[in-house]
Amino acid sequence: MKAIPVPGIAGAYLFEPTPHRDERGFFSRTFDAALARSVGIDPGGFAQDSLSRSRKGVVRGMHLRSGAGEAKLVRCSSGAVFDVIVDLRAGSPTYRNIEHFELTGETQVSLYVPAGCAHGFQALTEPADVSYRIDRPHDPAEDVSIAFTDPELAIPWPLPVTLASERDRRAPSLAEALSQLG
Repeated sequence: MKAIPVPGIAGAYLFEPTPHRDERGFFSRTFDAALARSVGIDPGGFAQDSLSRSRKGVVRGMHLRSGAGEAKLVRCSSGAVFDVIVDLRAGSPTYRNIEHFELTGETQVSLYVPAGCAHGFQALTEPADVSYRIDRPHDPAEDVSIAFTDPELAIPWPLPVTLASERDRRAPSLAEALSQLG
């Protein structure tokens, strides 16, 4: 397994596993605490694991948390997703940078999303399963959403959006969301 820095987002990493393949399929490590530590991520800092299953075309996001934020380790365990992060950390050298990736169940690459970055994805397959390791217990009072259609973000969603939650459809613009963050 190797850690690959994301050039456009300071502190973000792709963790690329090294699968061992044979006639049965493959076996792969999807997390390595020592490797995470070597790039400055506290592997003991994860408090919750979550899983989402989405239908093709569904968008989930753009989400982040106020306060201390929320770091995530995200992996598409089955299917494929178009995954997006936006650096919204005031003072970050990559502030307002946007990066996107295709994460797939075939490659099992994980994306580390630093606290203070907005995150979202679109399911490219039917279905797409996404696993999350999250560094803090969820607190709905800290939820912040940004319109996934905001022209300032100009996210190039690869498919027509077939469905999004009520929360995501009614999310404010980036400018409005930034005012919530302080």
